[in-house]
Amino acid sequence: MKRLLPIGMFLVAVAILATGCRRDAVYADERSVQLEFSTEKVTFDTVFAAMGTTTRMVKVYNRSRHDIELASVTLLHGRASRFRLNVDGDTSMVAQRVELQAGDSLHIYVQANINPNESNAPFLRTDSIMFSNGQVLPLEAYGRNAVYHRLKPTDTTWYVPIDCANFRHDRPHVFLDPAAVLEGNTLTLNAGDELYFANGAMLVIDSAASLKAVGTADQPILFTSLRHDPWYRSLPGQWQTIWFYNFSTANVMRHCVVENAVGGIRCYPGAELKVSNTIVRNCSDAGIIGQGSTIDGDTLLVYDCLSSLVLIAGGSYSFDRSTLAHYWNYTSRDTTGVIVANYYPVEGGYVVGNLVHADFTDCIIYGTRSTGEVSLEAVEGYDFNYSFTNCLVRGSSWDEDPLFVNPSEDDYRLQDGSPAAGIGYVFDN
Repeated sequence: MKRLLPIGMFLVAVAILATGCRRDAVYADERSVQLEFSTEKVTFDTVFAAMGTTTRMVKVYNRSRHDIELASVTLLHGRASRFRLNVDGDTSMVAQRVELQAGDSLHIYVQANINPNESNAPFLRTDSIMFSNGQVLPLEAYGRNAVYHRLKPTDTTWYVPIDCANFRHDRPHVFLDPAAVLEGNTLTLNAGDELYFANGAMLVIDSAASLKAVGTADQPILFTSLRHDPWYRSLPGQWQTIWFYNFSTANVMRHCVVENAVGGIRCYPGAELKVSNTIVRNCSDAGIIGQGSTIDGDTLLVYDCLSSLVLIAGGSYSFDRSTLAHYWNYTSRDTTGVIVANYYPVEGGYVVGNLVHADFTDCIIYGTRSTGEVSLEAVEGYDFNYSFTNCLVRGSSWDEDPLFVNPSEDDYRLQDGSPAAGIGYVFDN
């Protein structure tokens, strides 16, 4: 009579048998297979020295019918390289015996770290990923030195004071924390200056302080987000705002670009700002917010913001020859593109102020909201004065498609035959 093995012992025996019968994997000669890459070159647009970068991912495909084993995947410059690799989880400088089955792919993650030097101009760092089958994938990173503004562990304030007297104009400025122009100081920015802000950072112009940012058509002053790799290049809400605090006066912004913020420009009660020939775009809240303040705007282009203008709790405002375009498509949009009110709600009531005037002249205010792009809301008993003179406004008596060239590509020039010819933002040739 045969004795049967218990089921557990039977499975173990089968496993041992299978192991004993399994042959070692057979690979084709790696040099006989031409790999394909998801990109021809891995490029980092701007790497601020000593900060590192976001990660780029490359997919490597084996389109052949043969399994291969790459003897190595490494960098041409080895440990001296300014790049670092992660090859399917292997973070060593030399990934060895990398198996790539027929029809399969592997992931390589690349980072760049740039050492500071004395250069004020952008500089290029290059390397290559070397595959043992003889193929090469180029890497390049454009490095820049910068001036950094960050809080120290010993700081007792929530902001970094800006040294206005020694503010450098030969390098970009990177703000890793909120920074402030303190009372009695003026921050002067020149044509071509670039200010980059990390998540949570902002520029505060304190009471009795001022900002004079005067660029040119060829060299505007840039206020932008720190991250500019493809996904983040035009993503709203990456930093906070330029905040003109209560009674900050004599502020001037001319030929500036403000982009990728939560609220682009914010003016608090008593603040005064003259802003002209300026573009504000990609803001997750409003492009320009006035709260009981005074704003004189001329030749502005505001687009891809949840709202272009929010003017609340009174104040004095004038906007001439400006285009306020509302084609927001990141989330649903219930708000109008322009909100004018002499109040704003707070817990238990309202904050109310006299709207001395809100005057719009030769402006285009247009967008996708079929019921109109302007909201006018008032509390009785307070001044509420506004006017629209020679303005094309969605939802008004003059409501025609202005025929922008291509809003989906951020081209807000006017086509030939536009009914808005002669008004709106004046584009430099």
